[in-house]
Amino acid sequence: MASELVQSPEIQAYLDRISGLDQEGGDRRMKQILRRVVSDLFTTIDDFDVSAEEFWAALHFMQQGAPEFGLIAPGLGFDHFLDVRMDLADKKAGTTGGTPRTIEGPLYIPGAPIEKGRARLDDGEDTGEVLIMRGTVKDLNGKPVAGAIVDVWHANTKGGYSGFDPSQKPYNNRRRIETGADGSYVFRSVVPSGYSVPPQGSTDRLLQSVGRHGNRPAHIHFFVSAPGYRHLTTQINIDGDPYLHDDFAFATHNDLIPEVVRQEDPEQIRAEQLNGPFSQIDFDFTLQKAADTADTEVMARNRAPAPAGA
Repeated sequence: MASELVQSPEIQAYLDRISGLDQEGGDRRMKQILRRVVSDLFTTIDDFDVSAEEFWAALHFMQQGAPEFGLIAPGLGFDHFLDVRMDLADKKAGTTGGTPRTIEGPLYIPGAPIEKGRARLDDGEDTGEVLIMRGTVKDLNGKPVAGAIVDVWHANTKGGYSGFDPSQKPYNNRRRIETGADGSYVFRSVVPSGYSVPPQGSTDRLLQSVGRHGNRPAHIHFFVSAPGYRHLTTQINIDGDPYLHDDFAFATHNDLIPEVVRQEDPEQIRAEQLNGPFSQIDFDFTLQKAADTADTEVMARNRAPAPAGA
C-alpha cells in the first residue's frame, strides 16, 4: 500500500536528493535502485507506524555487524525522515511552537560534567577561535525556565569528537549546564569544524556511487530538558560554513542558523577575560510543556557508554 506521506511532493523531492538523482555524477542505475530501496523502507516505516525507538533498536542490531550503519542511516535520510514524521504527528495533535527538533546523530556520550549557569567546554589545547554562546531557556509564553539542563556537545577544529577521537581527553567539548533563576546559560568553547564520513569507508563509497559527498557543516548539538517540559533534541549550524545547506545528513533547519558575531570591541574582550577577538552566538531555547512523563525523557536508543573512570 502506498504511503500518502512518502508519495507527497516534499518526500519525493527528498528521495531525489538522497539518491543523487537531482544532480549530475554517479551511476544512474545505482541512483535509481537506491531511491527505490529507501522509498520502500520509508513506506514500511510509515505504513507500520514504526516508532523512532523501534527504528534505533533495529539500527543497533545492524550496527553489531556493520558499525557504519550509524552514518549510513543519516546519509540515506532516515534520521530526518523520523523527524518529519514526529513533526507531522505534533501538528496533527495541535502541538506547535518551541525550538525545532533535528537529528541527534551518533556521537552523544552521557554523563558530561554538570555546571551551574556558565561552563567552559574545551580543555584549552585547541588553537581555534574562542566561541562564547549564550542565551535563555524559556517556555512558550517567554517565561524563563530555571533549573533546565542544557546538555551540549560538538567537534573540535579537526572535526573530531571526544570519546571517538582518541587524541582528545574525555568529555572535551561536552558539558551539561544548569540554568539559573533567569533561565540563562553561557558557555565558552572553540568554534567547531565540520567533518566528513571516513574516507573510502562504506558510507563514503555508497555516497560517491550516487554522486554525493559525506560532509557535514560545522554544528553544535543540544539536549535541553527541564521537569514538566518536553525533552528537546536539536542542533545549531555555524553560519557561513560551505556545507551549511548541503549537509549529507539533511539536518540543516533555517530556524537553527543563528548569527555568528565576531566581537572585536576591547571592552567585550576584557569582559570575557580574553586576549583577542572572539565569536559570539546568542540563542534562546523554547520548550513545550510535557503532555506526560515520557515526554520529559530522552528518546530510548543505544548510545556510546560513558568513559570508564571519567
